[in-house]
This record gives sequence, C-alpha cells and structure tokens, in this order.
Amino acid sequence: MATMRAARLIKMVLLLQSRPSMTAAELARELEVSERTVTRDALALSEAGVPVYADRGRAGGYRLVGGYRTRLTGLARSEAEALFLSGVPGALREMGLEDAASAARLKVSAALIPALRDASRSAAQRFHLDAPGWYQEPQTPDLLPVVAEAVWDDLVVTARYRDAERRLEPYGLVLKAGVWYLCALADGTSFRVYRIDRFTAVSLTAERFERDASFDLPAFWEERAAQFARSILRAEVVLRLSPEAARRLPHVTDRAAAEEALAAAGPADDRGWRTITLPVESEVVAFAQLLSLGPESEVLGPEGLRERFAEAAAGMHALYGGPPAGTAAQR
Repeated sequence: MATMRAARLIKMVLLLQSRPSMTAAELARELEVSERTVTRDALALSEAGVPVYADRGRAGGYRLVGGYRTRLTGLARSEAEALFLSGVPGALREMGLEDAASAARLKVSAALIPALRDASRSAAQRFHLDAPGWYQEPQTPDLLPVVAEAVWDDLVVTARYRDAERRLEPYGLVLKAGVWYLCALADGTSFRVYRIDRFTAVSLTAERFERDASFDLPAFWEERAAQFARSILRAEVVLRLSPEAARRLPHVTDRAAAEEALAAAGPADDRGWRTITLPVESEVVAFAQLLSLGPESEVLGPEGLRERFAEAAAGMHALYGGPPAGTAAQR
C-alpha cells in the first residue's frame, strides 16, 4: 500500500510539473482516486517540502509555485534503478537489488523525479524482460549479481564460457522463460548472447567501456530470438487449410513461419481451402501442434506424418464411433 501511494505521489508531482494547474477532479481522474484522496496527497507533498499550492474558488486547482522542479535528495543510483524495475521484484532480488528497492521506497517522498527519469532510461538500455510466450519460474545463476554489476557500471569482464576465456563488454540482461541471458560485445568484434548459468567464472576488471549509442537491447533481442526460432525449423509439412485453420495456424505453430507460409500460398479453391508449405521443428512437434486444428486441416506430406494423423483419426473413431465405454454392459 505504501509503495502504491509513493508511486501516486510521484505521478502527481509529474502531472503538476507538466501543466500550469490542475483541478482536484482532473487529478483524481488521472490518478484514479477520489478528490478527497487528492486533497490528502497534496497536503502530504506540501508537508514533505514540495510547494503545492491550492487555489480556492470555482476555477481553483493545484499548482507548483515558483517554477518548482524536483531535485535528487539522497537517492543512490542503485535505488533509482531498483525503483524502475520494481514491477519485476523477482528479477530485482536475483540481481542483488532488493535491498536497494526497499531503501528507495523509503525516499520517494523526497523529490527524485529527474534522477528517476535518467535511471529509468539507463535501466531500459540494460535490462529487458521478454514476458510473452513460455514462462517458467526463474532460476538464479550464482554469477548473476556480478554480471549485473558489470552491466550497470559498463565494466569489461573476463569470463569463462564453455571452456573458453572471453573478454566481454556487457550491454544488457534479458530474462526469458526463467532463463537469464547476457547480451555482450565479444572481444570487441560482434554482439553475442550468453546464458548466464553456463558461465563458470566471471571477473570484473577496472576497465570501463563506452557503450555504442545505437545499440537497442529489445530490438537486438527480438532479432536474435527470431533467428533462433528459424534455426530450429528444420522440417517442412505440406498442408491444406480451411479458412478457420488458416486463421488459427499462427496461434498453434511458430507465428512468423505460419504468416510467411500463408503469405506465399497459392489461390484458395472454391471452398476457400489453401495449400501451404510450413517449416516445422520436427514431425513429432508438428503432430502435436496441428492436431488442435482437427478436421479444418489435412496433412498432405510427408507421408509418415500423414500416417500418424490417420492412426490418430482411427483411434478417435474407435472411441467415439459408438456408445461410451461401459454403456452396453449397463443395459
């Protein structure tokens, strides 16, 4: 509750800094609270030293006087970074920032907005949470805190990865499906991705590196993830799809592969069915994925996969072609 109020106070100061004045009703609408709560929050800010002035009367409202702009008062950089990441508390704990997050929450009543803005920009360049898709509870690699320190401070590290010694400039951390990854410039030549739990040793150096300002962590990760997804699609399946199956296909197989296959498909027949060639990981995986399309799709090849579907259809017919099991005996 205290954290929610602190976040609301920060937002209130930001709103008042961005506009000449705001009525209690406008603030209540923006903050999604009652006007009574706005009044209490304005009083709390005033008592904390933020010059919030209440204009009385029908056209009155709240404003910051004297061109007030917030100032940093005792908020450590790690605490500001922790505030930015407070939406992912598990990630904070694993990077060794949980104590910093607690300390930061105690200081949010002080005026910290510019520093928080700088820290959030810095953190966004260094940490990416790839939330969609497969998710598992994160495991905490022993070396994650030291890697995180190098990322935050732009420190070169020497690391042992798969029995090879590497000199890395660590640019960013990614948490995907419970696994931590490091995106780093390797040996000053190219950006690569490393699973942090596969490092056997990581040592900080005193050498700082200058970040490439054009590096975009989310974009880099998205590109590498797409490359990986394509690399595991080593087989192909020829399918006939009804319009309904074509609509559902991107939701049951690799989305990019499905969309490309549909885009490359020839014209539909008089029933609206189309034939496509779909890259898949394997026949086993394709069977599990495409089975959910039921009679809305037909596998034309490879023959082994078509036979697997025929066997499944025969088994389903044996189960559902007559009365439920045990019904005849009960009669």
